[in-house]
Amino acid sequence: MNDPVAVPKDPGAANRERRAVPRFSLIATVEITEPVADVHISGRISEISRKGCYVDLLNPLPEGTAIRLRIARDQGTFSTPAKIIYIQQGMGMGVVFVEPPADQMKTLDAWLAELGG
Repeated sequence: MNDPVAVPKDPGAANRERRAVPRFSLIATVEITEPVADVHISGRISEISRKGCYVDLLNPLPEGTAIRLRIARDQGTFSTPAKIIYIQQGMGMGVVFVEPPADQMKTLDAWLAELGG
């Protein structure tokens, strides 16, 4: 029997349609820490919003993993707990920020104002 070729579903598509806040292109370095296994990964982000970001990474961590992010750019750093909400194998992962501290949100809001301006 010939099965039709399955077209892989884009797991990010549904998330893009559900976004409540705009995302902006931003290339910045990111340090990811997975505290349970004490895993440290360096990567880069390509998009950011007030609620999360997209991390470009060839070998993403599993969906649902709790992590800590530290995003660095010329205008300082943004550090927050986060959670991986979807992965695209060989490409990267969508991450949601989890209760970022108020001082960190000020930094992020300043970046977003600059990017949106």
